[in-house]
Amino acid sequence: MKANFIQKVTNWGNFPVVEKEMRSDDSLNKIKEFVRNHNEIIARGNGRCYGDASLSEHIFSTKRLNKFISFDRLNGIIECESGVLLSEVLEVVVPQGYFLYVTPGTKFISIGGAIASDVHGKNHHAEGCFSEYVLEFSLLNEHGEIVICSRTENSDKFWATIGGMGLTGIILSAKFKLKNIETAYIRQESIKAENLDEIFRLFEESESWTYSVAWIDCLQTGKNIGRSILMRGEHAFRHQLPNNLQDNPLRLKPKFSPTVPFYFPNFVLNNFTVKLFNTLYFKKQRSKEVKNYIDYETFFYPLDAINEWNKIYGKRGFIQYQMVIPKEKGKEGMKQILETIAKSGNGSFLAVLKLFGKNNPEAYNSFPFEGYTLALDFKVNRNLKTLVHQLDEIVEEFGGRIYLTKDAMSKSSLTNYLQNVQNPKFVSHQHKRIINNI
Repeated sequence: MKANFIQKVTNWGNFPVVEKEMRSDDSLNKIKEFVRNHNEIIARGNGRCYGDASLSEHIFSTKRLNKFISFDRLNGIIECESGVLLSEVLEVVVPQGYFLYVTPGTKFISIGGAIASDVHGKNHHAEGCFSEYVLEFSLLNEHGEIVICSRTENSDKFWATIGGMGLTGIILSAKFKLKNIETAYIRQESIKAENLDEIFRLFEESESWTYSVAWIDCLQTGKNIGRSILMRGEHAFRHQLPNNLQDNPLRLKPKFSPTVPFYFPNFVLNNFTVKLFNTLYFKKQRSKEVKNYIDYETFFYPLDAINEWNKIYGKRGFIQYQMVIPKEKGKEGMKQILETIAKSGNGSFLAVLKLFGKNNPEAYNSFPFEGYTLALDFKVNRNLKTLVHQLDEIVEEFGGRIYLTKDAMSKSSLTNYLQNVQNPKFVSHQHKRIINNI
């Protein structure tokens, strides 16, 4: 088995960093042997989750499970191995007139990770989570056996694995449905909101739109608390595009992607620079409302345009804190959260607000339920854990929960909602931390 050694491993937030055994292979016999001979295993895709969700004593990297198996162009169904990235799927399917039904804010995650986290996107209120479009997957269980899981075959394992954070086994391959598109462009409207009242009203008015998301200035207080920009969109039809985009509407021109060359010094990101960034970002859109057509990469994956952008937070790393609060309590809950963040001085210039729709009750391990979700990036410092636990208390008070894919230090009472995944064979650092209430 290749790549069998102890090494430093971390995820996208560069926190925490551990020294553990990492293995990778594309031989099913060797993967089975590895599972039978070890305990405390977790699968790891491309390492783009935050926190400690894909860290364990023994880590199996699925990067070499990177092959496409089939593509049914007539019905829009694709099958591939679990280590294939969303970016690789898009390269294949977009020129054929298809897109992912659900995608998170980065295209550099694996298919196995998308299922294990049951990822959501800007369209949860309209089209649900990734699992809504998964037809079946193959799972290597604790006995080293391959089990085919779907809604009708081994359905108990199917639903436990959906959002199960890798604790039911190693996903080897998956088959899922795609969405028809005419172009690779999005018809977008960007609307400025001066405060929380206005942004919540805009979300309610935008529920008929397929995609909606808001950047939010998390350091504003008083009458400007919740100052934000809502971006809502629909897949553009060919006839809607400007003439210069109609000739090759399913192909995008190559773009230059700069790379952050080094870890920024710790002093660069501070309360002043985050406030300055937020002010400039809000004011760069001069009009109240802007309508335009942008390519799907700009709309769905703005941060992917900068390689290794996580280095901006410095060598200590950062966490992303994401919670959901029930819809009827959303405005008051978000107000308290934003007030607490502003008071702490731990600002986030990557703060994203979205609306969730009703959850699928069968997908009981999935994070979303009907309500508002806020995701914030925080640089790791000595005061961060205090802030996180203050936010935890607010989320708990309002009946919310924390997203395990982003979690690095939250209270177990907000994260321990997984069912039917207890298994000594597949264990993550996160799961141990939650169980032990560390």
